[in-house]
Amino acid sequence: MSDKLISTLRHAPVVPLVQSDDPKTALKISEALIAGGLNVLEVVLRTDAALDCLEAIAKEFPEAHVGAGTVLSAAQSQEVIRRGATFIVAPGLDPASVKVANDAGLPILPGVSTATELTTAWNMGLRTVKLFPAALSGGPKMIKALSSVFRDVEFMPTGGVSAANLPDYLAVPSVLACGGSWLTPAGAIEAGDFNAITTLAKEALSIAAQARA
Repeated sequence: MSDKLISTLRHAPVVPLVQSDDPKTALKISEALIAGGLNVLEVVLRTDAALDCLEAIAKEFPEAHVGAGTVLSAAQSQEVIRRGATFIVAPGLDPASVKVANDAGLPILPGVSTATELTTAWNMGLRTVKLFPAALSGGPKMIKALSSVFRDVEFMPTGGVSAANLPDYLAVPSVLACGGSWLTPAGAIEAGDFNAITTLAKEALSIAAQARA
């Protein structure tokens, strides 16, 4: 992980997921999140226009850390880098994708959900990973158990994280940040209520500050 990205996440340990099938809408979502104080954005590859959204956001907000999520292969890793991603997040551990990221000098957070997968990641030199799906994989208790063995690993739990349980995750010392889609609710986006997204971002930062105090 780059020092700058880690520093940003320590200050604002929440990573919102940006999903849209329209670059213009993706820009409005991103603008709302940045206005709320969140400068690390994960653009997930879950729509046909996701790569166009990623490219538009990376160009419009160069001061932000704009990463690509739901990356499944080396080919996708190469493409998101070409489109401007500054970090990569994957739901699973794909050695080929890790190599692409390493060769490009970009941080990658592969998903793990077992001690075996984390052992593989650790032996690949990775010290920051995504726990996914976090809630179904044991949540904060699972992270505490893994941390007792993998003492130099930090986690970004994603999947089932919400404003309600965010404090429980951030109270675990080995949690670098949490990712989640609760910050970008589909209803607010469909209604064009981007102020609601800014409010959610600010609330998440307030929760994080209290949890880390």
